Amino acid sequence: MDWSRIDRYAKSLIKEAGHRIRISFYQHIDIETKADANDLVTNIDREIEQFFISHIKRDFPGHSILGEEGFGDEVNSLKGVVWMLDPIDGTMNFIHQKRNFAISLGIYSDGIGMLGYIYDVMRDEFYNAFRGEGAYLNDERIPALRKANLEEAVIGVNASWVAPNRYVDHEKMAELIHTCRGTRSFGSAAIEIAYVATGRVDAYISMRLAPWDIAGGMIIASEVGAVASNLEGKPANLLGQDTFIIANPALHGRILHDFIRLKDRT
Repeated sequence: MDWSRIDRYAKSLIKEAGHRIRISFYQHIDIETKADANDLVTNIDREIEQFFISHIKRDFPGHSILGEEGFGDEVNSLKGVVWMLDPIDGTMNFIHQKRNFAISLGIYSDGIGMLGYIYDVMRDEFYNAFRGEGAYLNDERIPALRKANLEEAVIGVNASWVAPNRYVDHEKMAELIHTCRGTRSFGSAAIEIAYVATGRVDAYISMRLAPWDIAGGMIIASEVGAVASNLEGKPANLLGQDTFIIANPALHGRILHDFIRLKDRT
């Protein structure tokens, strides 16, 4: 497999897709809901996913594609080469803020992350990684993460999980927030994972993420030493929705063991 060729190809597609998204602000954007009123999709999400899929299927017909908007394949196994794509991660931000959204893409071979990309379209920040060769932000190598202290850490977490909810003990989450230096919520899992990789935040926690939300970012973050898992400490799920944490390696275990209490939802 010529991974260098695939890397160049993927970068070119992502840059073109980013240009298409930027010019879409001058067009009419149709907004629909999916699972609930806050789960939004636009015609641009769909058009960008179809743009990727039409090219990948033409040029790499043996590869599978798992895309958020459902135009790819039904992927039930990580066997072979699988592209995991979110054409616009942070659609609500895309609609309301015209910023704080990203293209997220991870390319896996038999379940091993080979190439990862996050493109913060409006800031023109391009994060990428090639397995074993480091992670980069706009072609500048991202240094390995330095040891972090929880009391001085900034953690990415949605305020919903500090209020009573059906997923996690909110009192323990509140304790975590009182222990760390501060929290942030950007509304895009891909951007938050990229920020963990660059040390802008020290951990990111979510109760509900899909493979396309995390696939690219995990490859990037792993190259600088970040640790990812679900909230039970098991490997992140790349075939279905699951809880998720990614953190500086000095914080991952402490957060899981001292502050995360999942509720039994059976």
